[in-house]
Amino acid sequence: MTDPVITPEIVAAHGLKPDEWQRLLGIIGREPTFTELGIFSAMWNEHCSYKSSKKWLRTLPTTGPQVICGPGENAGVVDIGDGQAVIFKMESHNHPSYIEPHQGAGTGVGGILRDVFTMGARPIAAMNALSFGEPSHPKTGYLVKGVVEGIGGYGNAFGVPTVGGEVRFHKSYNGNCLVNAFAAGLADADKIFYSVASGVGMPVVYLGAKTGRDGVGGATMASAEFDETIEEKRPTVQVGDPFTEKRLLEACLELMASGAVISIQDMGAAGLTCSAVEMGDKGGLGIKLQLDDVPQREANMTAYEMMLSESQERMLMVLKPELEDVARAIFVKWDLDFAIVGETISEDRFLILHGNEVKADLPLSKLSSSAPEYDRPWVETPKAAPLGEVPAIGAIDGLRALIGSPSYAQKSWVYEQYDCQVGADTVVTPGLPAGVVRVHGTGKALAFTSDVTPRYVKANPFEGGKQAVAEAYRNLTAVGATPLATTDNLNFGNPEKPEIMGQFVGAIKGIGAAVAALDMPIVSGNVSLYNETDGKGILPTPTIGAVGILYSLDDLIAGKPQAGDVALVIGETFGHLGQSALLAEAFGIEAGDAPSVDLDAEKKNGDFLRSNRKHVRAATDLGDGGLALAAFEMAEGACLGLTLVPGDIATLFGEDQARYLVAAPEAGARALEAAALTAGVEIIRVGTFGGDKVTFGTESAPLAALSDLYRTAFAKAVA
Repeated sequence: MTDPVITPEIVAAHGLKPDEWQRLLGIIGREPTFTELGIFSAMWNEHCSYKSSKKWLRTLPTTGPQVICGPGENAGVVDIGDGQAVIFKMESHNHPSYIEPHQGAGTGVGGILRDVFTMGARPIAAMNALSFGEPSHPKTGYLVKGVVEGIGGYGNAFGVPTVGGEVRFHKSYNGNCLVNAFAAGLADADKIFYSVASGVGMPVVYLGAKTGRDGVGGATMASAEFDETIEEKRPTVQVGDPFTEKRLLEACLELMASGAVISIQDMGAAGLTCSAVEMGDKGGLGIKLQLDDVPQREANMTAYEMMLSESQERMLMVLKPELEDVARAIFVKWDLDFAIVGETISEDRFLILHGNEVKADLPLSKLSSSAPEYDRPWVETPKAAPLGEVPAIGAIDGLRALIGSPSYAQKSWVYEQYDCQVGADTVVTPGLPAGVVRVHGTGKALAFTSDVTPRYVKANPFEGGKQAVAEAYRNLTAVGATPLATTDNLNFGNPEKPEIMGQFVGAIKGIGAAVAALDMPIVSGNVSLYNETDGKGILPTPTIGAVGILYSLDDLIAGKPQAGDVALVIGETFGHLGQSALLAEAFGIEAGDAPSVDLDAEKKNGDFLRSNRKHVRAATDLGDGGLALAAFEMAEGACLGLTLVPGDIATLFGEDQARYLVAAPEAGARALEAAALTAGVEIIRVGTFGGDKVTFGTESAPLAALSDLYRTAFAKAVA
């Protein structure tokens, strides 16, 4: 097959701007072959090169005594004691999921699982953070059903429990849903596998499933805005097979135990190109590939297609040659392909052969570490105007507006499609602030959560970025866990627009301040830009995934309130209604500033709750919906009514930060109050649990009716 002539239109279709094209020509001193153009396009797109975000990502705190490996590898690695480590990361599959929701979301799960087990970890938990358009939008129901089925179908079949996540709806996602996938695994701290190639003349080995044409150009597509041609992009979405991935996991872990692995990298975005270039570049080596030896499931594949295919369930490894037979036998046993497709070389070259032709001969280092890097112009987000007068609403009607909204209704319709118990180590399933999974064979457990409030980030990127971290911190604390570290998934619109880049910069500054103050360094992450359709961007959505540790399951806070328990709020209440869920859901108002985040108060109040957990029966953080929503959710989960002392709308629904709602028996409440006095922490009784009604001051409604609304609203919205 003859390669097409490279025209300005073809260059533009590969996502390269005119100045980048000139940069490419300057590097190689000639016009590239079609395969070389595809390779440059893959390595220099936003998804792989982080060319618009590198400058700001470098400012994030990424180190600490608990950090074994920070950003730069497939996933972050954090010490959890006793010679063990937790390995975790969050990554987006937004564009593929909007084009083809089932496969897009499923392969997002598959990709993040490979990021974890390619480092030697057995996956123990998964989460997902999902953002969809308005329920009334004609595509929303289709997307929700497809994405949830895709996540459940892949994760359930692979055998990893989905223990947490979030789902939101907003008109800004009408043309671009977000699917952020998280995975975590366990490994021995002294048996972590990295992607740095070493040694000259070492075999480069292809592992796993065969290569097809699915996903060709996927990374480039993920770095572009959508328009009316979206349906034409369907072939760029990968097709996954979770049963093959499960065999690949077992084969890789067995291979690693054999001692045959020098370095290993999963084939994700940009497939064979990115995996080979990253391994070679990190090791200061070149790579030579013979594509005739690549296992293929389709006939007459071109070099371009093989290099850019994003077929799933594949790995690339640099092998100790003396253990080739041992390694091959493992993959034959697991009925997976094992093929030596190249070797490491001393020269700085990425040499691609197909048949008797040289299809690419490029300076390898220029493809990765020397990719373009931009200092995009940015403007600071203007200070939000004061909120102004809030429309009148009754307290119970305000609660109904929230629990009848799919963003705040119970999400069992979603998580009941996921296997939350596979592996038999799940201690806390979805529905509480964080999921908890036992560290098998020990008395320890790990807690997982994800959070962000995009309305806050749009109004005030700095405070919104801080708040995403602070709420993740509180979610972990509310189940008794000590926060360890974070991963991020930074979803934004077009960074070439200064106002969008300003949102990104502000959020990064806020995230950096919060992870430093709360000792939760960023150890891995992902940036997803150009989340726009026809020039309309999403709400800025920097999702924070966080991991905490329970050194003993005796420290777990996961009970339910009992009749007669006292409801107490830890932390100060000011009644901040700007950008609140109440205004958004009851009136369609998104106005005012985001709540301010006092990081000293976050740390102080979190430490207080963990130190006094023995007095607490149940706990949750106060976030969206404030006290009213948190108290209802806690009571409803225990099939109890509740009574909150009289308070105005701002007191009930305000979203002040650094606060927790706890349920405690009378003796526990008195002990908490005494401890708070000593610690200088604000604590106040706000009501009691019990009965069959929900009472806010002088207003009340039957628990049964409110519970029915809460439990059915989501399914009705996406029907």
